[in-house]
Amino acid sequence: MTFQRARTEEQREIRRRAILDMASAMLDEMPVAAVTLNELSRRVGLAKPNVLRYFESREAVLLELLDRFLQEWLTELASELAAGIDENSPMAERAAAVSEILSRSLSSRVVLCDLFGAQGSVLEHNVSVEVVARYKRASLDRLTTMTALLLKYLPELGENATLFSLQTMVMAGALSAYSTPPPSLQAAYQAEPDLARFHLELKDYLKLALTATLLGVLPRN
Repeated sequence: MTFQRARTEEQREIRRRAILDMASAMLDEMPVAAVTLNELSRRVGLAKPNVLRYFESREAVLLELLDRFLQEWLTELASELAAGIDENSPMAERAAAVSEILSRSLSSRVVLCDLFGAQGSVLEHNVSVEVVARYKRASLDRLTTMTALLLKYLPELGENATLFSLQTMVMAGALSAYSTPPPSLQAAYQAEPDLARFHLELKDYLKLALTATLLGVLPRN
């Protein structure tokens, strides 16, 4: 940003994007809980009150980032499903492919999964009704997009497609936290490897969970 005060709508939008981009860069370095408004303000080169002119809270910044990452993921997911699934294959093969692609795709997007995990317990707090309602409207649109994608390759899901889409996001958030042990637990695993017998990588956790869920909702012949 080469200007000190945003005087035009274009400059205000540039400043908003700069704040979001810096928050995104911070999430590549640290967990969601470690991102603070003070540090974000320092890194973006603005006083905290100036950041608050664009986003009412840290949580508002992260909610907007979550929606951005979700849109990007769904765009890429469409290509991944198209490349990895033969729509003429038997249902069981298509279901297995969907589980594999979803688990691989989500596990490669750790920040998105972390944000999913923080959504209900952290991000939807400390925001106004206007902000959370705007986010929820957007998230419902993303859910509709994901549902349509899944129905294209697994039409047998029927009315369960929306619920499965929602469960996929919830499981990605929950399992992301579980599959990333804190330093103390990592040290315990190293000292006593037998303690880690049930520890799995995120991709493996997701594949097991998504496969089990699909087996429960798909029709059985």
